[in-house]
Amino acid sequence: MPSSTTPGTPPSADDVSLSHGLKQRHLSMIALGGVIGAGLFVGSGAGIAAAGPSIVVAYALSGALVMLVMRMLGEMSAAYPSSGSFSAHAERAIGPWAGFTAGWSFWVLLCTAVGLEGIGAAKIVTGWLPGTPEWAWVALFMVVFCATNLAAVKNFGEFEFWFAALKVGAITLFLVLGVLAILGVLPGTDSPGASHLTDFLPNGGEGLVIGLLASVFAYGGLETVTIAAAESENPVKGVASAVRTAMWRIALFYIGSMAVIVTLVPWDSEAVVEKGPYVAALDELGIPGAGQLMNVVVLVALLSAMNANVYGASRIAYSLVERGQGPKGLGRVSGGVPRIAVLASSVFGFACVLLSYWRPNDVFAWLLNMIGAVILVVWIFIAVSQLRLRRRLEREAPEKLAVRMWAFPWLTWVALAGMAAVFVLMAREPDTRVQLYSTGGMILVLAAVGYAWQKARAKQ
Repeated sequence: MPSSTTPGTPPSADDVSLSHGLKQRHLSMIALGGVIGAGLFVGSGAGIAAAGPSIVVAYALSGALVMLVMRMLGEMSAAYPSSGSFSAHAERAIGPWAGFTAGWSFWVLLCTAVGLEGIGAAKIVTGWLPGTPEWAWVALFMVVFCATNLAAVKNFGEFEFWFAALKVGAITLFLVLGVLAILGVLPGTDSPGASHLTDFLPNGGEGLVIGLLASVFAYGGLETVTIAAAESENPVKGVASAVRTAMWRIALFYIGSMAVIVTLVPWDSEAVVEKGPYVAALDELGIPGAGQLMNVVVLVALLSAMNANVYGASRIAYSLVERGQGPKGLGRVSGGVPRIAVLASSVFGFACVLLSYWRPNDVFAWLLNMIGAVILVVWIFIAVSQLRLRRRLEREAPEKLAVRMWAFPWLTWVALAGMAAVFVLMAREPDTRVQLYSTGGMILVLAAVGYAWQKARAKQ
């Protein structure tokens, strides 16, 4: 079995039983397509409605923060490849309680997201096939991706490769058409010039804040590539390549597409929210069938996210169990795949779907609020872990620093300040304040359990 660490270094304990079936092309496309999520295609409409053209600034600010987080995570993942990713790094840098808290909170987030993505995908399909039950489509999607992840890691890689290729192709075509229209060289269209950009801050600073918060959570899913890297043929090379190209991917796909949309379509157009910003932009260009075309792309994005989240949840759970932080049954591996963890993650995801039907106004709403700010908590663990591990690496194993955080430690502290600012902004907004407090409650409970477990283990 090929090693998941640098040459001459034994593989970490939490990866020794996993297969290494992901090829470099899989990892490269996962890194490329993982940036393009359903949140970008669907969720950006509300941000544009609130911030107007200044949504470009919002995405640029949050994108800069995400770039710093990815660079920090890449530095640690290249030095210590692990299916536990940031959870394993937090344990190594801060203590077992930190790995426990970061890992299990992210597992809940991923499993819940699987259910939400399944519901979204089912709504699109039932729009094409009215009269068919949504729950049946969700069940079908869950079975397909559970089976895909149970078989072999290369199956996950192949699905993600083609899903990502479709997403990248679609958004690249959108950007090309949009730029041609803005330049006035697309047949049948007139360039709007800068006429839609004159009211840059239509709702003032408050609108920009709402747009900023919406954009922060659209970047979720970038962490999957560092989880997948542990099962690739060359983890260090894969992580380094993904992290080094993160900047242009975020700038092109997120910031670039927001700039194209707000230039082509008036920010206060009802179509931006009702149809989605990408459909509204394509309609503005007079492209026939734009709505259905984008629905296909959004469906692909949702199915891709389901596949990636089942994979990520199962690997996080497996890593936690291997480190003694969960039920031993979840750690069983056969054929290089943690199949019990895959099943458990899929079942939890489907349970979230059932809750959305049975208890939509209390239990399901509570669950959604509870995971609302988990990604920010994970980013804080990443930053604190990198601060500690970088100094340790420089002292003990500088050769492992294949990827280095820029301007260390100053930009790490800048990133932490940015995360603190997002927390403050969330506390100011009524809609996000509930999420902040609910997530905080879950994190405190997990931290207390993790700390108690750590103390009990130390006495053994």
